[in-house]
Amino acid sequence: MQNKKEKIADRILVVDDDALTLKNLRRILEKEGYSVSTYIQPRKALERLGEEPYDLLISDVQMPDMDGFALLEQAKRISRGIEVVLITGFASLDDAVEATKRGSYHYLAKPFDPGKVRDTVKKALAEKKTRDQVLSSGSGMLSKDPGPTIIGESLKIKQLKETILQISPTDCNVMIIGESGTGKELVARSVHARSRRSRGPFIAFNCAAFAEDLIANELFGHEKQAFTGASSLKKGLLETANSGTVFLDEIGDMPPAMQSKLLRVVQERELIRVGGIQPIPLDIRFISATAVDLKTAVADGHFRQDLYFRLNVVNMVLPTLAERREDIPLLAYHILRHSMKRTGKSVTSISEDSLALLENYAFPGNVRELENILERAVALCEGETIRNQDLPSDLVELDLCSYSRPTGNHLSLDELEKDYISHVLNLSEGSRSRAAQILGIERTSLWRKMKKYGLL
Repeated sequence: MQNKKEKIADRILVVDDDALTLKNLRRILEKEGYSVSTYIQPRKALERLGEEPYDLLISDVQMPDMDGFALLEQAKRISRGIEVVLITGFASLDDAVEATKRGSYHYLAKPFDPGKVRDTVKKALAEKKTRDQVLSSGSGMLSKDPGPTIIGESLKIKQLKETILQISPTDCNVMIIGESGTGKELVARSVHARSRRSRGPFIAFNCAAFAEDLIANELFGHEKQAFTGASSLKKGLLETANSGTVFLDEIGDMPPAMQSKLLRVVQERELIRVGGIQPIPLDIRFISATAVDLKTAVADGHFRQDLYFRLNVVNMVLPTLAERREDIPLLAYHILRHSMKRTGKSVTSISEDSLALLENYAFPGNVRELENILERAVALCEGETIRNQDLPSDLVELDLCSYSRPTGNHLSLDELEKDYISHVLNLSEGSRSRAAQILGIERTSLWRKMKKYGLL
């Protein structure tokens, strides 16, 4: 009896006009457990692709009836989500760049190394699964219930999702602690969406955005003629939020005088408008957020201890993006999907090298910085795949630190220079202008060195 939990094999379509190459690739890939179909004629392969779904296409570039680039483009039209690896015996840097521009995941040269083939296929399929997870199934969402999407499958994000599900129905006040850009408001909205107040309003207020005299007016509202210019009654944000949730962002920046007034509201569940005398009952939940250590602020006398305890019934600490790097591919493709909707551009993938740059970057601005980087990349991208040249130059330059010189004894300066130039060209994805800029030499000097070392 077949095991119901048995993993369905990834399906790979291999096209090459050389029968021996097809045989070798089938042997390598089937040993890894993949389901492999091989074709000598590209048009027959396209017919098969139109009949059955495949996860990956591996194709030769130089073929008599149809070259690999034409096959790639037609395959993408038939099956938009398919990944492509191009293999050729006529390797060149220009062809590699062209392959990436047209949507190929990777480029391999004949004679190929079996280990390299296995590694490339594994990475290509993993990248496809990540993209499909976000673009199709919406995986990474907190739950099937309506509410904001929290993307991530890292241990810390899984724990955060579990905490949200536990505390949302309780109606207790919540304190969210996290650096700028980690998604504090997103988490607050998620708690609200899964609470009994989900049909009520969600009102966000940034405590650091207003001067002290304006905060009271914004939060409490005012009576008619309470002060010069108050020509009519105004309800404050707290009153507007009745039966809902109030999100107080940057609560640590609230002035001391306002902390006392807020404490009374939190304790008594009522407010008095500016210029008024009649208490107004409130039914609201408070969710606060801070990027600073409020315990230290309490100890230093900058934040009221009693208010801190009232607001900090349950707290959640949000991880930085650097603490959950494994979520970067999921986040990147989620952001990419929304950028495509906004811009109307068909940028559907991120190259392996570019994704590696993102995964290795420290992201001091957290998820918000990742959003800015990818929105810029979509705007600059000329094809369907984001490449290194679409990313900020400092990301590429930072990755130069990962360079390790080739092993061997008594390497000559020429050997070291050749290897380093190759490394920079790889990071620049074939852009000689960018490579020359990183190396600090003229483009013509780079061309001469490439010719000298056989890198053209």
